[in-house]
Parts: sequence; C-alpha cells; structure tokens
Amino acid sequence: MDVPAKGNILGRFVSARYILAVLGSIGMAIVYGLKVNLSVALVGMLNHTAIKMNEQKSDHGSHNVTVRAEVECEPPTSSGHAKEADGPFLWSSEIQGIILSCYFWGYFVSQIPGARISELFSAKWVMFFSVSINVVCTLFTPVMAKAHYVAVIIMRIGEGIGGGVTFPAMHVLLSKWAPPAERSVMAALVYAGTSLGTVISMLMAGVLTANLGWESVFYVMGGLSCLWCVLWVWLVQDSPQQQPLISKEERELIVTSLGGKADDHEHKKLPVPWKAVLTSGPFLAILVAHACSNWGWYMLLIELPFYMKQVLKFNMSENAVATALPFLSLWFFSLALSKSLDWLRGKSYITTTTARKVGTLFASAVPAVCLLGLCYVGCNRGLAVALTALGVTAIGGMFCGFLSNHIDIAPNFAGTLMAMTNTVATIPGIVVPIFVGVLTHGNQTISAWRVIFFVTIGLYVIEIVVYTIFGSGEQQPWNNVPQNDGENHEEKPLKNETDKNDQVAV
Repeated sequence: MDVPAKGNILGRFVSARYILAVLGSIGMAIVYGLKVNLSVALVGMLNHTAIKMNEQKSDHGSHNVTVRAEVECEPPTSSGHAKEADGPFLWSSEIQGIILSCYFWGYFVSQIPGARISELFSAKWVMFFSVSINVVCTLFTPVMAKAHYVAVIIMRIGEGIGGGVTFPAMHVLLSKWAPPAERSVMAALVYAGTSLGTVISMLMAGVLTANLGWESVFYVMGGLSCLWCVLWVWLVQDSPQQQPLISKEERELIVTSLGGKADDHEHKKLPVPWKAVLTSGPFLAILVAHACSNWGWYMLLIELPFYMKQVLKFNMSENAVATALPFLSLWFFSLALSKSLDWLRGKSYITTTTARKVGTLFASAVPAVCLLGLCYVGCNRGLAVALTALGVTAIGGMFCGFLSNHIDIAPNFAGTLMAMTNTVATIPGIVVPIFVGVLTHGNQTISAWRVIFFVTIGLYVIEIVVYTIFGSGEQQPWNNVPQNDGENHEEKPLKNETDKNDQVAV
C-alpha cells in the first residue's frame, strides 16, 4: 500500500499504535470523568439540611422507628473553613440513588449491540459516538436539573448508552493494534485512563462546585471534551491497514505479529460461537470476577464521596481531594504492575494465566482487607483515608487481570466477550446506589456503612475463589472459527497469533 508522504513523516517520529492508545486512554478518561462528576457535584447540588430534616420526620412518623445510640463523627474544627451553603434541590436519598444508578440502565442495554457493531463494522466510530453523546448530555444536565429530576435521569441514561460501548470498542481496537509482546502495556495504558479521568473529574468537580457553582462542573468539563472528538476522527483508524498516518515498518510489525498480512484489507465478519462461549469455564470465571469486582469498584467510585460527607463530615474541598487522589495512585500502580507482569511473562518466569490471577488478586484481596479495616476505624479520619486510598489503588490490578483476559482466551471475539461480562457487571452499578440509599435513609452512620462494606467484602471473596480456580490465560479452541474459502471451499481456522507461545500477558 502506498503511504502518503505525511504518513511517512509522522510514522517516522510517532508510533501510530501509541497514538491510538493515548487517545483511547483520554477517551476513557472523558467518559469516566463525565460519569463520576455528578457524584461530586451532587454534594453541592443538594439541600442536605432540609433533606435530613424531612427524612427524620418521615422516620418519626413511621411505626418502625428504631432508636440509634451511635455517636456521629464531629466535623473537623478549622477556623479557615466557613459553613458550606446547601444547594437548591430537595432530592431524597431514594431519588439520589435512582439518579446515580440510572446511568447503568443505558450502560446495560448498549454493550452487546455496541460490541457487535464494533466487530462487524467500525470500532472507531462506536468509540466516537460514546464520547460525543456523553459530551452532549453533560452540557444539557444543568438545564435539565432545573426542569425536573426526571430530565436528569434521561440525560444520565443517554450517557450510560454511550459509556456502555467504550470497553467493547477499545477491546476490538486493541485486538487489531496491539502486538502480543506489547498487549499488556497498551491495554493498561488505555484502561488506566478510567482512573485518571476519575481523579481529574473529582478534583475539578470539587473545585468548580466550591468556587463557581455546581453548574460550572458540567459546562467546563463537557466543553473541554469536545477537542478529543476532532483528534480521534483525524488520527485514529480501525486497523493498521486502514491507517495512512503510519510507517510501512510499523504496519508490518503489527499485522504480522497478529498473524495477518500487511496488505490484507478484508474485514472478517465472524459468527459468535455462543454455546461454546456460555459453557466455557475460563469465560465464566471472567464473568464472575467482573461482576463481583464491579460491585466494589462502583461502591468506591460512586458512593465514596457520600461516605466522606455523611460519616466523616469532610467539606467539599476535602471531600474532592480525599476521594480523587487514590485514583491517581491507582493509575500509577496499574501501569507499574502491568509492566512488571509483562516483563516476568516475557522472561518465562510466569504464565499468562498466572499474570492474570496475580492482577486480579491484587484488585480483590487488598480492597477487601481495607474495607474490613474501615468497618472498625470509627471517626479516625486519617486512618480511614489511608485505608480507602490503599484499597482504591490496588483495584488497578484489574486492568492487567481479568479485564484484559478476554483478548487472551478469544481475540477474534474480544469485543463481544467484554460486552457480555460488562453487561452482567453493570447490574452492581444499578443496584449499589439504590442499596446504599435505602440503608442510609435517615441513618447516615458508621453502622449503616458497616453493613454495606461487609456485603462488598463477601463478593470480593467469591471473586477470589472462582477466578483462582477457573481463570485461564490460554486461547480457547472455540476462538478459531472455521472460514469458508470462496475458491476451493476449504475450511481454515482463523488464528489471531502466529505462535501461541509468543503471547505475553496484557
């Protein structure tokens, strides 16, 4: 294929596959940032004083009132902090739970359709759609909030529809762009963008809400995200064969390492072997791990700001810092761990299966222990923040653990497998905010959160046991779907890699 002169110049200095990875990481950061900003902004949007009084009146009017003798934590004494004003909205705990969970209604329904469109047509444009719809809905959120909370729910569902296709689309792109020897680093770089976006979003949302008002969170963050859409359309293509801004050497390196030909432009449309997938032990192990891990992930991602506000009595600025910074350390940890496991796998010290299980163990065992400690530290703010920071940081192991395992076991169907596990793993995102809202209704105490944390610990234990026993990093036989040759009618298996022994942990 003849490459334009500008492609030769750009490809000589910049790797096209890492342009894809960096822009993919930024895209994930945008989607996750626009998802979690409401969790922080909501703290400034609500009239907490009036809501608490209304819920207490409701509880006293009920015949099932229980007297709670637990002493609440006192807010930190600081002469430099003025009392923060309440927001304009009188949304009850139940309404708050619905607003935070409805994102996942859209997330739930879009993943499998998005994955199949990515595999059969274009993952690039599916990812573009994801970010674009999130930007539009974010910009309209302030207007909709002032109209009615139902309008906010509609906006959040729209964001969820876009957010649901991000992981499947990026899995499809990585399966075509990441050489086996670099799959670990590229996948970690892309998916670690979720934590980086969380950090930036929480910090920005806290600062903007405290200084410019809650509306600025949506206008500023939505507006800045528009630039990514332009760069994505210009610099990214679905495969190395379609990319003009790439050197001939890089194109051949990528395509040949994946078992293809540099001049092969055919877009293979393969049927999914559904029965084999749904009866596969390694796939079901990923599904269980993904679902259990997401309960803890969403617990910390969505509900941590409310725990800091309700129980530990942090103000807006302190809340933003305490909840955001651990996600920054998660970003560094995930990159360091993936690189280390990649190196160990390259030296044949560990197998891909071991690498996946080590990453998953970090992402489940450490948060479980930290949550257990959080149940008993009481009002010790310093220790509580340290435990949450350690727990959130360790969750970064999931990016080079089960979350990248789909590409190992079936690279030809990586997008669909990711969509299937992520669809089931979306259920915790729907349930967690409602679950927390019900348990903390009129009972915003440490004892209520202790119940929440113990449920999360139990699910982490299930994840550890199931994935350790049944998880695998080996490519499964059903990945190689027979393909009919139009000329001689021979059936040939499609292989994503030339040598299975060359696979390196993601």
